[in-house]
Amino acid sequence: MADKSAPAKKDRLRGLRQLRQAYVLGRRGDPKLPWVLLAVGIGTFAVVLALGFALKSPVFFGLLAIPIALATTTFVFGRRVDKSVYKQMEGTPGAVYAALGRLRRGWTVEQEPIAINRNQDMVFRVVGKCGVVLVSEGPHSRVQHMLRDQRKKYERVLGDLPVHEMEAGNDEGQVPLRKLHTTILKLPRTVRGAQMTELYNRLRALSVTQNAIPIPKGPLPKGIKVPRAPRG
Repeated sequence: MADKSAPAKKDRLRGLRQLRQAYVLGRRGDPKLPWVLLAVGIGTFAVVLALGFALKSPVFFGLLAIPIALATTTFVFGRRVDKSVYKQMEGTPGAVYAALGRLRRGWTVEQEPIAINRNQDMVFRVVGKCGVVLVSEGPHSRVQHMLRDQRKKYERVLGDLPVHEMEAGNDEGQVPLRKLHTTILKLPRTVRGAQMTELYNRLRALSVTQNAIPIPKGPLPKGIKVPRAPRG
């Protein structure tokens, strides 16, 4: 007879491995992470327990403090790791694509950049109910012209269908990596039904990714790796 607990055990082990990996990755960019988590956990427990003593129910509130402390610590852990991962990604070619990986159902993110220059500045394409979003990676002084040219190209093909442009980065007016997917999600979703079909048909006709992209000549700089999209 098959052991029904085996799949559940595997899931728990997988979850623990993922948690450990997240902790290691988070601590790499945030050395204070373990001390912050310890302070949050103990501090939350102490506050709830103190409330229990004040209300003359220390045992009940002491038991209640455990899950509350765990939940609070988990929340802080997720936020700190998320921030740490994006901090490590900044300045890495392909970081924008990794950040766009947080867009899930209903969104299509082109894996290859639709434009790239000699300085490894890139423009990526996202398609959703808001229309087409062109997202650049690189300093504003270099990517503004790339974005403008790509927008004109898409607007000629898409007509009245919306085309948005967004700069990812830390320059003034740019969107930080960690806020990129939430900023895109806030765009008005005005394309629905038959318009979505028309949008994809026009994009296929455009065949941007099949055209010759201006890849810089010569070998790419050593050590360039496209980071994986953080989960969550």
